[in-house]
Amino acid sequence: MFQSIIIPVIYGLVIFMAGMKVMEQALARFAGPLMTSFLDKATKSPLKGMMFSALITAIIQSSTAVTVITIGLVTAGLLTYERTLGIILGTNIGTCLTTELIGLQLGQFAAPLLLISVFTWAVTVILSEMTPRRLHHFEPVQHLALATAGFALVMFGIRVMQSIGPSLESFGVFEWFIHQATQNVLWGIAAGICLTAIVHSGAAVIALAMGLASSGLLPVEVGISIVLGSNIGTCVTTIVASIGSSKSGKFVAWTHVALNVGGAALFMPFIPQLQQVSALISNDFGSQIAHAQTIFNIVCSLIALPCCYLPIWKRIGRTA
Repeated sequence: MFQSIIIPVIYGLVIFMAGMKVMEQALARFAGPLMTSFLDKATKSPLKGMMFSALITAIIQSSTAVTVITIGLVTAGLLTYERTLGIILGTNIGTCLTTELIGLQLGQFAAPLLLISVFTWAVTVILSEMTPRRLHHFEPVQHLALATAGFALVMFGIRVMQSIGPSLESFGVFEWFIHQATQNVLWGIAAGICLTAIVHSGAAVIALAMGLASSGLLPVEVGISIVLGSNIGTCVTTIVASIGSSKSGKFVAWTHVALNVGGAALFMPFIPQLQQVSALISNDFGSQIAHAQTIFNIVCSLIALPCCYLPIWKRIGRTA
């Protein structure tokens, strides 16, 4: 069990997380100035804030990073509390891009994509050394090459984690968990919460569920319940980031918790229907989980958006 399951999971997860971190840092370098420059203009209304943060989260591939930055800006007095509501809704939408890309089953292209991106990065580094005056021309290409390399590592990590499928089938414990989760959706949600809180990456947990579903080991409905739990689990990092911040910063963190927990509770009774809608889009079980996450986050954000215009948020912001 240790060699056939635990080691591949840890190995694959480390590669996945390393790829996510490389991609996150490279894209943050590429798009970071854009976010800080236009944040004030882009949050004039909750709708604009939601659209802006969805775009930025999709670009830098980290909803946690955007939320943590938002808490920092609120604490510093550079952003009012009511303007953060749209940002929080948008991060949940933007983070779906990663799982949708994973759902395209691009893992077979991971190795050549990694080689091409590393080669491109190396060439631009050499050219920038030869022509230091034109360094600013090569930096964007370097960042995008590193981001592509990070994405290739993400794909490779998923392939490694998928390799545990045959070994899992031989253990009755996994079958017992699947049976319990099919009887009570709370088992899947609890698994999503705990795993995401431990690894601090909802994308990693959802990717693992997608890999198991694609291998036929995990029912799609259980995978969707894990998705709901992972959305709650991502709030742990946000709460930790709010420790020591202002009252407004804490409000931002707990608003994030309320939205994600409320959304999961809202969709909990409709997991079978969500699976049916996802099945209309794709026949692949892993892709169905990705589509379910996208539908879930978009619908939850659109339902919550009108509430962001209520006057009460301004009053809360003034008292915080």
